Amino acid sequence: MISKFKIKGLDCANCAAELEKTIQKIENVESCNINFLTEKMEIEHNEINKEEILEKVKKVIKKEEPDVTIEEV
Repeated sequence: MISKFKIKGLDCANCAAELEKTIQKIENVESCNINFLTEKMEIEHNEINKEEILEKVKKVIKKEEPDVTIEEV
């Protein structure tokens, strides 16, 4: 399953790359792709634990980039 998000507040492409790496380490996340220029993020994950996975993603983002916000589209 792929979830799509609008991601706002990222300062640079390097920050996006670091977030991608960290999010991909979350259990049941297959891949993460963040496009810094279009402010879009796609996460491919296990459908069964969607809410739990998305909660972990939000925690990672708050820890790594506190000013960044995401909303599902």
